[in-house]
Amino acid sequence: MTIGALLGRLTAVGVACVGYGFWEARHFVVRRRDVPILPAGSAPLRLLHVSDIHLMARQHYKTDFISALAGLEPDLVVTTGDNWSETDALQPLMRAWGRLRDVPGAFVFGSNDYEEPSFRPPMMYLVRSTAGVVNEKRPLPVQELRAAYSERGWVDVNTSRTLITVRGVTFEFRGTDDAHLRRDDYDLVAGPASPEADVSIGVTHAPYLRVLDAMTTDGVDLILAGHTHGGQVCVPYYGALVTNCDLDTTRAKGLSSYTANGRTSHLHVSAGMGSSPFATYRFACPPEVTVLTLVARDSNG
Repeated sequence: MTIGALLGRLTAVGVACVGYGFWEARHFVVRRRDVPILPAGSAPLRLLHVSDIHLMARQHYKTDFISALAGLEPDLVVTTGDNWSETDALQPLMRAWGRLRDVPGAFVFGSNDYEEPSFRPPMMYLVRSTAGVVNEKRPLPVQELRAAYSERGWVDVNTSRTLITVRGVTFEFRGTDDAHLRRDDYDLVAGPASPEADVSIGVTHAPYLRVLDAMTTDGVDLILAGHTHGGQVCVPYYGALVTNCDLDTTRAKGLSSYTANGRTSHLHVSAGMGSSPFATYRFACPPEVTVLTLVARDSNG
């Protein structure tokens, strides 16, 4: 084979990969995992974990998918931030959530809930970044987003703790504001779980180790996070190359365990539904939501 022919084939493969990545970014999957954290003898409960929607008002393919999620019939909904990318997306987002807004839920914010994204080529996601940049982007009216999420009962757990009882099981949620922008202050929610709680769940947008360490040390049963986009541009059969924080790449998405100071928590990192509107590209990492079926601690023996 001549050098010219080889270059031609490599170019064709490259173009195909680029095209596939833009296609993949619009095709969502629903992941399902069991998490044994309920009291012995409890019936299963379904927790829908959604993250990193990055919605623009024109992205009907995202709102159509969110609207269909009500069919999953979750018992709890948790969104771990980066919900929108422009003010005009607020009402389409709330309409898309539909009757899920009447399901018990909790939320925290990510960096792109506070400020509009700026242009970033897709491959720039592979450049490791462990700290956000503040005050360089146009702000979003986050209080409007907070009010919209709260008006039908979802609980804001940015730097707060709350109890939510679902079908006889009392959950304590504790959350931090976005660690990527260094808005987190875990000391405000630190400490052992409430004696009234059957299950303790930690919620944060960006899974920085300082937050995971603190929550795990306090005995949280399950930690929910997003932010990583699962690596966004991954290597097939290998996985993520970056996490955009200090979490290791083996836990860039999915369910794993996390140990700190002799204690272990379940950790679920959502690969998220979207990406920056300027880089709607994912490769070997389809956009996703996850149904976590919470089962009794005795279910796994």
